Amino acid sequence: MSSACVPTHPENLGLARATTPKTDTGTDRPQPPSTPPRRRFSVAGADLSASVAVFLIALPLSLGIALATGAPLQAGLVAAAVGGLVAGRLGGCPLQVSGPAAGLTVVTADLIHRYGWRATCGITVLAGLAQLGLGCLRVARTALAVSPAVVHGMLAGIGLTIAVAQLHIVLGGNPQSSVLANVRALPAQLADLHPAAVTMSALTLALLFGWPRIPGRAGRPLRTVPAALVAVAGATATAALTGLTLPRVDLPSWSSHALAGLPEGPVLGIVAAVLTTTLVCSVQSLLGAVAVDKLVAGRTGPQSGLGRSDLNRELLGQGAANIVSGALGGLPVAGVAVRSSANVRSGAVSRNSTMLHGVFVVAAALLMVPVLDLIPLASLAALVMAVGIQMVSLHHIRTVTRHREVLVYVVTTLGVVLLGVLEGVVLGVAVAVAVALHRLARTRITHEEKGGVHHVHVRGQLTFLAVPRLSRVLHLVPQGAHAVVELDGSFMDHAAYESLRDWRRAHSAQGGSAELTGCRAGVRSPEDGQAPEDGHAPEYGQGSGYGQGPGYGHARRHGRGPARGPGDRFGRPDRAAGHELARGISAFQRDTAPLVREELARLAREGQRPSQLFLTCADSRLVTSMITSSGPGDLFVVRNVGNLVPLPGEENGDDSVAAAIEYAVDVLKVRSITVCGHSGCGAMQALLGSGTGGAATPLGRWLRHGLPSLARLADEGRTGVRLAGRAPADTVERLCLTNVVQQLEHLRAHDSVARALTAGELELQGMYFHVGEAQAYLLSRDGADAAGEGGVFQGVPGAEELPSPA
Repeated sequence: MSSACVPTHPENLGLARATTPKTDTGTDRPQPPSTPPRRRFSVAGADLSASVAVFLIALPLSLGIALATGAPLQAGLVAAAVGGLVAGRLGGCPLQVSGPAAGLTVVTADLIHRYGWRATCGITVLAGLAQLGLGCLRVARTALAVSPAVVHGMLAGIGLTIAVAQLHIVLGGNPQSSVLANVRALPAQLADLHPAAVTMSALTLALLFGWPRIPGRAGRPLRTVPAALVAVAGATATAALTGLTLPRVDLPSWSSHALAGLPEGPVLGIVAAVLTTTLVCSVQSLLGAVAVDKLVAGRTGPQSGLGRSDLNRELLGQGAANIVSGALGGLPVAGVAVRSSANVRSGAVSRNSTMLHGVFVVAAALLMVPVLDLIPLASLAALVMAVGIQMVSLHHIRTVTRHREVLVYVVTTLGVVLLGVLEGVVLGVAVAVAVALHRLARTRITHEEKGGVHHVHVRGQLTFLAVPRLSRVLHLVPQGAHAVVELDGSFMDHAAYESLRDWRRAHSAQGGSAELTGCRAGVRSPEDGQAPEDGHAPEYGQGSGYGQGPGYGHARRHGRGPARGPGDRFGRPDRAAGHELARGISAFQRDTAPLVREELARLAREGQRPSQLFLTCADSRLVTSMITSSGPGDLFVVRNVGNLVPLPGEENGDDSVAAAIEYAVDVLKVRSITVCGHSGCGAMQALLGSGTGGAATPLGRWLRHGLPSLARLADEGRTGVRLAGRAPADTVERLCLTNVVQQLEHLRAHDSVARALTAGELELQGMYFHVGEAQAYLLSRDGADAAGEGGVFQGVPGAEELPSPA
């Protein structure tokens, strides 16, 4: 479930009364606006500490990646500095840290081997120009339309290539030009070990993997120091103190540093090189930006107003960084997952942390050359080898196995290892397309008889290609028999729909009965009424499960027939409500319970641990789990008429809402509270029509808690709320929106909420759901100054779920 929470403190919403500028002449003529004070550049303490942590990780990794590619070691420092300063300033993901990435090691090493270093820098500049073009065309989302199995396979192939090559340096030798050559040369290398190099490599790996696992309270402050820095520093100090003789870093003078040159060679080869570099840089950076969004959304405490990443701007920023890095003789630049996650977890709140890390890299490159020259090359090689091994993620392997995409993963990995990155990705995409087409066209249709009932089971997508087989199997059902057709898939085209409908009509006319079950069982029987005859098949199985998060997609489908949607009456005029209830329960036990039983059993064992309190209206059209894509255990939901929060002391004997708030905040420790209103709210209409009706009825007494919202609406000193840049459509909608803002103020008056807000452990957010548009809006601080005390509700766009990079 997405948790892009927007804090709704008054200072964030711009809740300030509009005032008339004072004059010094005693007239009503306003004075010209004064010149605004010059803004000073300020850095939050969290950004400063995060930048130091990222710098300490980036410094050894940048040198190690440069070593692995065969480029001058300064090139890694140039790329790290440019990634922090240029991509950090211009990119669309403020907390993503860019620089030389392990995923580009194989590509860069191959380019250096083929064209030389200066030409490789020129290719990096051309790749940056290509990224600028893609960003201007706004195709960032389209560029991510690659199977996750292909992306994970690409990263795994690159990781294996890196690990095998760096193993030779770890053992004291030199890597070969290809993976197969490195594998063939490994026995000879093992026979000719260099003890000093092996010792430093082993020490580096021991510190790298052991440092984060230091136990006890004493180890807690030690674990805050990056393990990569400790590993390289420990090996460097040991080598210096023991006087070991082994190859070390040798940074030549910056005056002899090579800049970019024009690539020479076959045009097609250079074009392929540019495309490969563009592909890997772009995909890794965009996936990294999406991963950073998830890390920020899952971080506890206020989110400092960071919204979702602008992927097109991120592509432009990465392109500009590659142009500058290549022109200055640096490695290709991309978003780096390790540094970005460290930046987020260190508490960074703005892009200043990324840029400061770039400044620190520049300072180190200019002032710390004598110290850097002491680092053993074997230690850097061991560090990069560990990164390469970690790119073969067991989590990714389990994921692709669960989704039956192992073939795509394996083919892509082997293609990258044996043929190259571009060739492996193309091969993986081809296999992914073939697998998708196979799944679309493959349908299993079986027939069996159990206890006099004929069961026809359809597994897979039901298209016109399967109609002949479907027809043959359906005609195996004898006339007058009872049949159950189980549809297990997510798509049915028009031809299959008509074939199934016609057979059911004919079978019923001959005295038989047919029951359709499964997620596409929307074909109406004659007793249910005629199916549409307009020549258009209904949209069977196209809806996701109501109220279900990931893993619950088959729980409840909407289409024609027995499935229901928000606000449906439970029962039809010609059927008893009790009968409909029994049918609904039966459908749950048959279709949904097997899918959610394991998750519910886990929740029963562990207890509920929701992350949010969701307070909304009791309106039947508002399905909370559907509009938030949440599943069991995600939301602690409180519903009442009008989504009202009574002020403390004014509950008039009804403490249910206050009790729920106290339980959610103090016992369940929820991290956010959402107040959600909706369009066409009957409670708001009642308030506008007759106030509380004299409070003579229970409903009237309850609606008295909405009177502050009505007073807020009538206050002419307030500019009022706005909905996605427009004024509310009518007074009812204005009151519905105003009521959300007012109830957030009521929430802050509760002691438990006030304590949690002061401690930074809770945030409040307002939400509005337009029923007719099926559109959710979040109360945003953007444009709040223009909205006065009312606030602005911004629409929430749809977003794809994307995998995280290695």
